Amino acid sequence: MVSTINKIAVMDPMGYPPKVAAKPMAPRLDTLDGKTIYLVDPRFDDSGNFMIQLQRWFGQHMPSTRTKIVQMARVYHTDDPKLWAEVKENADAAIIGVGH
Repeated sequence: MVSTINKIAVMDPMGYPPKVAAKPMAPRLDTLDGKTIYLVDPRFDDSGNFMIQLQRWFGQHMPSTRTKIVQMARVYHTDDPKLWAEVKENADAAIIGVGH
């Protein structure tokens, strides 16, 4: 009796992660009074609902802080340079929301 041995090639699906350069967090503001905070909806699951709730919280607890809800042009993993330029020009700070 003759046996046949088949060989298969197996590839590692993990791949190699890209090198990432760490960046420091932005400095904190001394106060939020009178500031404009952009609430950025990155179109992650229910993040828009979270931004609405956060805006209500600011209205109740920090009424002198202005908030503006903005939505990324595409889903969160796609860059939105136009939005970031608007945030940089018009906001004192931004909160990018991820919700579940």
